[in-house]
Amino acid sequence: MPGIDECLLEAMALPGARGASLVDWTSGLALGTAGDSPVGDHETTAAETAELARSAAEFDSFTAGDSVTAGGERPGPPVEDLIVTTRAGYHVLRFVETSFDSSVFLHLWLDRDSGNLALARIRLRDLAERLVLG
Repeated sequence: MPGIDECLLEAMALPGARGASLVDWTSGLALGTAGDSPVGDHETTAAETAELARSAAEFDSFTAGDSVTAGGERPGPPVEDLIVTTRAGYHVLRFVETSFDSSVFLHLWLDRDSGNLALARIRLRDLAERLVLG
């Protein structure tokens, strides 16, 4: 089971990977980074992507219809992943279920010409499931 650094190195091995990070979406802090940042600063990218993740995870439009436990709680993050397409690349944010509050996500930045979006989604799902935090 990979830790943060191993997980990010595996993500960077994907075709077209330009940068990867693990971000806490409640604080906007990068818990780990690898490769490049779209804006040259991983902390700025973490804060900006955390805003996007927080909005998707908290807005009713994206969570309506999700299963809720008998106690009124949702099991894990309500959103699995987000994809933002730009002219030069793809940003894939994959939410990670954790044993605590599930407030982290993997962010992978892919080159649009050499990246494989479908493969990236599958691999990030696998990495998120195997990631060991703590």
